[in-house]
Amino acid sequence: RKMKEQLLDQMDLERERGITIKLQPVRMDYNGYVLNLIDTPGHVDFTYEVSRSLAAVEGSILLVDATQGIQAQTLANYHLAKDQNLTIIPVINKIDLPSARIEELKSELVNLLKCENNEILMVSGKTGLGVAELLETIIKKIPSPAGKFEKPLQALIFDSVYDDYKGVVAYARIMNGNIKAGDKIHLISTSVASEILEVGYFKPQLIKSHELKDGEIGYIVTGLKDLSACKVGDTIIDQKNISQKLSLCLPGYKEIKPMVFAGIFCKEGVEYYELREGLQKIKLTDASLFFEPENSPVLGPGFRCGFLGLLHLEIIQERLKREHELDLIVTTPSVAYQVKSKNGENIIIHSPQELPNQNEIIEILEPWVRVDIITPKEFLGGLMSLMTEKRGIYLTTDYFSNDSDRIILHYEMPLSSILTNFYDKLKSASSGYGSLNYEIIGYRACEVERLDILVAEELVDSLSLMVYKDEAYRVARKIVESLKNVLARAMFEIKIQAVLGYQIQNKNKGGKVIASERIAPLRKDVTGYLYGGDVTRKMKLLEKQKKGKKKMKALGRGRVDIPTEAYLAVLKR
Repeated sequence: RKMKEQLLDQMDLERERGITIKLQPVRMDYNGYVLNLIDTPGHVDFTYEVSRSLAAVEGSILLVDATQGIQAQTLANYHLAKDQNLTIIPVINKIDLPSARIEELKSELVNLLKCENNEILMVSGKTGLGVAELLETIIKKIPSPAGKFEKPLQALIFDSVYDDYKGVVAYARIMNGNIKAGDKIHLISTSVASEILEVGYFKPQLIKSHELKDGEIGYIVTGLKDLSACKVGDTIIDQKNISQKLSLCLPGYKEIKPMVFAGIFCKEGVEYYELREGLQKIKLTDASLFFEPENSPVLGPGFRCGFLGLLHLEIIQERLKREHELDLIVTTPSVAYQVKSKNGENIIIHSPQELPNQNEIIEILEPWVRVDIITPKEFLGGLMSLMTEKRGIYLTTDYFSNDSDRIILHYEMPLSSILTNFYDKLKSASSGYGSLNYEIIGYRACEVERLDILVAEELVDSLSLMVYKDEAYRVARKIVESLKNVLARAMFEIKIQAVLGYQIQNKNKGGKVIASERIAPLRKDVTGYLYGGDVTRKMKLLEKQKKGKKKMKALGRGRVDIPTEAYLAVLKR
């Protein structure tokens, strides 16, 4: 009754898209052996989930789709497993499909892994073909856990979630010792003490058990109510061994930092509290999400959110829409810039509004990434042109094998270049065959500045953005033209200006207008009833109308309300 396709993918979104978003542990009994498995995501945005899981196991199954072949993220995850010195079992899945490229894939895997042809297993998850052989190979090749039951408790937390009824639930690998309900524990990095309420296994549902012992993976109901007290990568020890905590502490994980930022607002301002509640609930199961309140004169109250990448942003947006029925506006994604100021401070800014005045800045740095692209050889020219257009720096080209028509391109480029329709252009340039993986390699100096948009001489801060100096005019031209097309005419002239170097603190000083448009005012025909006679009568009436419009503007009635549609038109530039 409970059986369904993609059993380990718990979210509807995972099953619909056919991707894994959240790691999922499961315990399996096979021929008298206990296998602790962790199903991990493959996408580059969720590499952190993979690295956490690898630290909790002795071996890994490198699963390759027989129809798609080795992807860029397959390569990245292989290197993660190799760095952890894990036993790697190469497996080709979906061999039952007519479009499976088995022999070509075998050749590529032999070249990549430096393994023998007969070491690569053939499996069909759909028909069950080869699954028994895979399980036997796991038992034969992957070493048993090396922990000891009699040693002091050491448990590595590789994930944690919040349950409305149970509180904080830690997903842990028991390295040494054992743990059971009623035990008093201590979490080393947060220095928090608690009493265990329940322990158990993943089947994949939570199944309560008497204890968890060395070598096992399971869940621990910690008795805590604050998820931040149970950090991923922390070590759980017995309260009575607190004096030995330095020697018992396990190597943890590097704390993940969001690199892509965007504003999330509700189309209906009254839904702000529902949005806040939705983000808080998602945060309980996704610790990598960052958010803080942000107020926009155009879009109203909302949140500035940090994500691991564009897919992560898309998933969060979709979950808010589905689980909380919110109609959202998401601003253009941007990266976190590092600013060196003349007063010696190094500050990280997440939005253009946080950028200090130009005369206070020594240097601005942006995050760079190393990019690996796997593609058929025939698309090499188009992809290299795309990378040049996106400010990429060429490193090397690798070949899978002599008889393979696929290559790996290695580049370095700014992270911001990936955020603007890069993935769509990559798929277009490679006819859908190209795949991408990237990793952050640090910050480098860049020539960027803030581009501000003024409508009727009023700054619209939600339309401000960071642009490269050599692209500023092109971007500014597109924005002012988009606004001209969507803003409604008013009783007075509306000037739309794109300005560089605008000083927010003193709007009468500084700033260079690099693109502008005007929307002509609506005018009543005040001379329509006149005919013949002296022309000065006409001129008098037109002058009176002009003064009236000037007075209306001076009294503050010349303010322009920017509709959401206008804002969205700019985002689609």
